[in-house]
Amino acid sequence: MPKPHGFAYTATASGTVHITHHNHAATTLNGSRAARFLQEATAGDPQLVMARWTGNYKHGNERTARNHPRNRR
Repeated sequence: MPKPHGFAYTATASGTVHITHHNHAATTLNGSRAARFLQEATAGDPQLVMARWTGNYKHGNERTARNHPRNRR
């Protein structure tokens, strides 16, 4: 599975974090969730952290979908 890409975030002075994916709004975090996200994003790979926080991360059906007869060409 390729690494996630296309995510970006902006943190405001009021403590809100806006996460986008390919310039489309993905989620907004406030308060303690925003602070925890910023800690994780600076400590690890920000793309993986943003993918996980937005829910766009390993849905679990990748192998099943790849083996489906409709996708075997």
